[in-house]
Amino acid sequence: MPVTEARGCMVVDIGGGTTEVGVFCLGGIVVSRSLRIAGDEMDEDIMQYARQKYNLYIGESMAERVKIGIGSAYPLPEEMTTTLRGRNLVTGLPEAVEVSSIEIREALSGSVGIIVDVIRETLDETPPELVADLMETGICLAGGGAKLRGLADRVGEETNMQAWIAQDSMTCVARGAGKVLEELDTLREVLVGTDERRPRTVAF
Repeated sequence: MPVTEARGCMVVDIGGGTTEVGVFCLGGIVVSRSLRIAGDEMDEDIMQYARQKYNLYIGESMAERVKIGIGSAYPLPEEMTTTLRGRNLVTGLPEAVEVSSIEIREALSGSVGIIVDVIRETLDETPPELVADLMETGICLAGGGAKLRGLADRVGEETNMQAWIAQDSMTCVARGAGKVLEELDTLREVLVGTDERRPRTVAF
């Protein structure tokens, strides 16, 4: 993305532990937000849903498989089902329960809603001239959490902008770090040191 040019770019990186939202222009961060709600929190949402609705204790790996398998942020063209396997909290015995993608979407709605709200808040703080750029370039979703079904549709509907998923979103951070190292002389000014409390900003 042309982060060093005089046009706005917006990236939403949904990782395991945090979601980072940033608007970039001229090699600086114009607006940024960070929250500790991302993929891990979504897994916890599914675990809590299973406990509350089915008295079923499931592990993190089971929750993650369900999230990847049928999780969604937007109604699917064809809803799906899968099986939750865990331990019944009442009997203490192993149990399997069939759940639908509608139920899992309900379980994830809280975390997804917060992420969408933060994206909207970031846009609200973005200078109008950059918002015009973003309406053309759209919102880039990166990180493993970006692969949640229907998330781009949900973000697009909530922001009235096109939202798109970066190619191979799981490895964006690693590939981006490699890109910086390859062009360190050019991109040195974009970097933020670990001792800096605030990112470098661009004034408008």
